This record gives sequence, C-alpha cells and structure tokens, in this order.
Amino acid sequence: MRAALLVLALAASFPALAGAACRQALAIGLDVSGSVDAREYRLQLDGLAGALLVPEVQAAFLALPGSPVRIYVYEWAGLGSQRELVPWTDVTGAGVLSAIAAALAGTARVKAEPPTAIGQAMLAGARRLAEQPLCWKRTLDLSGDGKSNTGPRPRDLDGDPRLDGITVNALVIGADPTSHGDERQVAIPELWAYYKSEVIRGPDAFVETALGFEDFQAAMARKLLRELQTFAVSDAGRRN
Repeated sequence: MRAALLVLALAASFPALAGAACRQALAIGLDVSGSVDAREYRLQLDGLAGALLVPEVQAAFLALPGSPVRIYVYEWAGLGSQRELVPWTDVTGAGVLSAIAAALAGTARVKAEPPTAIGQAMLAGARRLAEQPLCWKRTLDLSGDGKSNTGPRPRDLDGDPRLDGITVNALVIGADPTSHGDERQVAIPELWAYYKSEVIRGPDAFVETALGFEDFQAAMARKLLRELQTFAVSDAGRRN
C-alpha cells in the first residue's frame, strides 16, 4: 500500500507536462495466472523493477527529455483479474524510474483467477492505451508463460478496432527445468511461435524470450532497450 501511494505521489509531482509531447505510451502487462507461483511472481515484479534501474535502459527512457515516455504497469490472469500496479506516469528523470521500481518491489500478491486470458489482457491494455491518444506511439508489452485458455483468443482480436494503432510486443517466459521435468521448458519454441503468430501485432512487433523467471530481468531489459532505442533513433529527427 505504501509503495502504491509512493507512485501516486510521484505522478502528482511529475504530471503530464502541459503542452509537452509524449513520445511513447508504454503499457506493461504481467502474467500472474495460476501457472505463476509465489516465487515466480516475485521474480517477475522484482525483475521489471531491476530492468528499470539498468543504466542503459534509463538512458533510453530519457533520450528525449522534452518528449517523455509515459509508462503504465498492470498484472493480468483470468477474465476478471486485471490489477493496476503503476498508474500512467511520465518518466521525466531517473528518480521517477527509481520510485516505480520501489513501488513494484513493495507490491504484494493478491488472489487472482487461475486461467490465462491473453485476449482479455490485450483488451485491458488497449483500454488504458486509449487514454493516451496524443502519444506518438502506443505500445503494449505482454509477458506470459502459457497459451490463452479462456475468454477471447488473441487471434479472435485480429481486426478489432480497439487495437488499432497499438503495437503489441511479447515476452515469453520459459520455465526452469526441474528434477521432475517441466513441460513448459520443452515447449519454449512452441510458445514463442504461438505469441509470434497470434499475439504480437503492429509495426516492428517482436517476441523476446526469458529462459526461466530468473532470466526475466535481463530479458525485460533487452526488450525495453529494443523498444525505446529504436523509436528514439528513428523518430527523434522527424518528430522534433
């Protein structure tokens, strides 16, 4: 609760700059469905927090000081399980990213529906991104360790106007091998192909892979760098 209040206070201290351009609205959705245990949940949130503190990632966020990135973080599971973790916040300095990381590190898990509703998670992110129509680019990042098994399938959303103008990228999480074997580890290529063919969409959309939840921080840092640096380099001259 204190961590959430920290982010809310931060957002109030660094409001969307009047007249300033938002260069990218970035909504990050984290999978907390039944296949994610308590340890993996912690690795995922702490991994995102750690990725936001990587110097290269911070430099990418702050590459265009007059045109900040606006970030939003939520978690998702079943049809009725989407929870806001970080409200829309303009990343105007390293202190903002540190406060977001602290909020994520202080977030406790709450009970969520066990199923994996990827289509619904996409629509939840799209609803939030619709709140940022003036940003030059709108990106939805979805992390997941399984296929959709309830609600609208991602393929059912092809052509859905609610996703118009949104780039959807994915971070596939392969489970660590165990002494008892782990079918998800074997299925990493299949899961990657699933997200590639059914989930991602939009210009330059891509799938990043984490080889286990221990690799989540490094994979998230790679994904953020690819998204933020590509956009900053390709659009800085044209937009300013």
